[in-house]
Amino acid sequence: MIDRFSDRVLVVIGDVMLDRFVYGRADRVSPEAPALVLRVEDDRWLLGGAANVAANIAELGGKAILIGRVGVDDDAQIIRRLADQTGGGLGLRLVEDCEAPTTVKTRYLAGDRHLLRADREKIGLSSKCEAELIRTVEAAIHDADAIVVSDYAKGVVSDAVLSAVFKAADSGRKPVIVDPKRRDLRAYRGATVITPNRGELSLSTGVACDDEQGAARAAEIAIEQTGATVLLTRSEQGVSLYRPGLEAWRDMARAKTIRDVSGAGDTVVATLALALASGADMTAAAHLSNVAAGVAVSKSGTSLVSPEELRLALLGTEHGTDSGCAKRLPLKRVIEQRARWREEGVKVGFTNGCFDLIHPGHVRLLREAKRHCDKLIVAINSDSSVQRLNKGPSRPIQNENARLEVMAALEPVDIVLMFSEDTPYDLIADLEPDILIKGADYTEDRVVGAALVKARGGRVVLVDIAKGHSTTNLVARSAPSSDAA
Repeated sequence: MIDRFSDRVLVVIGDVMLDRFVYGRADRVSPEAPALVLRVEDDRWLLGGAANVAANIAELGGKAILIGRVGVDDDAQIIRRLADQTGGGLGLRLVEDCEAPTTVKTRYLAGDRHLLRADREKIGLSSKCEAELIRTVEAAIHDADAIVVSDYAKGVVSDAVLSAVFKAADSGRKPVIVDPKRRDLRAYRGATVITPNRGELSLSTGVACDDEQGAARAAEIAIEQTGATVLLTRSEQGVSLYRPGLEAWRDMARAKTIRDVSGAGDTVVATLALALASGADMTAAAHLSNVAAGVAVSKSGTSLVSPEELRLALLGTEHGTDSGCAKRLPLKRVIEQRARWREEGVKVGFTNGCFDLIHPGHVRLLREAKRHCDKLIVAINSDSSVQRLNKGPSRPIQNENARLEVMAALEPVDIVLMFSEDTPYDLIADLEPDILIKGADYTEDRVVGAALVKARGGRVVLVDIAKGHSTTNLVARSAPSSDAA
């Protein structure tokens, strides 16, 4: 299904925004007012609103045609520049409005903690802009496989624009996926599916969605008003799918770690639309979008999800969270993942070894290693490499595939891969870890790659390990005695 995304063309119509994230440290209170002082260390500009939906589609491999309004200002130029950086999967059909600024949301964060959001915007749409948007929609939908309406209540998704979308989509029998913000959901009649969150559905129906009964009743009202399927996003509770005449279907949340929920709804909409346009049924599309959202919220800021990340996350849900299937990667994919972690500011640790028979010493090493980093990569010697290390003719006891599987099942490990060289020096050069971890039975000058890591500003950590444990000792104790009868 994910492979089919590259053939799909989706039109995204809605409120185009620019998201700015200002990162820093807040460790003191201003003497001028009871407010925190943020010491700014970095800032980041990202596509937001409907533009983030389109960017998610492009990142997942699809083609997105983005239709929306921007101002005649520098922020609009930033949006165009960011769109150019998506690699050609995002085309712009933006209408300029000289009477309104480009919508910008600025979030101030201390670490991953949001302190404040400041919005610059003008709500509403001039008749001139509305007419231009309608002409653009009618021209673009002809070649689309599906349409996404991303309504952030800034004015672009007017009654007239919605009417044009539904009319054009109906004539071409194309699915329309709507992310709604209106209190009156009847405006979205004609949509194939709507994707409200709990707060939005509660507000529009007057029914609290705090439990299963309330959510089901609110969804029933929404279906009556729109005739559409309802995919309710429920944050830490995952998603629920409500279809006319069918029982509710629920998919639990997939994220183990939540760093930032900004833009997660956009990821859901983009993935759902691509899956439906690629021929998936509604439950398969909903499941895929929920998995993608789990990947998105594990990152900082409004984050995109790549096909490879989605495949890996999907492997984890299919095979169980303890199987480790999603952790075993070839080098090329590990390098790609390492690059994404670098962009997100994730600290990556690296350790290596034969790990033949896992014993308490290994477990202690891995637990301590994970304490020093956000993500831990473990490299395991291949069978041929182990044999060259003079471990003895009977080693390794477990072959390389078995050792990879056991290592991948351990909770502290995020990625495991194999190397055939005598040392992991080349791997360390390729992956550029921030932290190199070995047992305290080493000295820093004996740690392969230590100088390489430190030259890039990284560090070497030597952790205490459980004494008296080694695979060699285990093998010796398990060998039959020569005095045995």
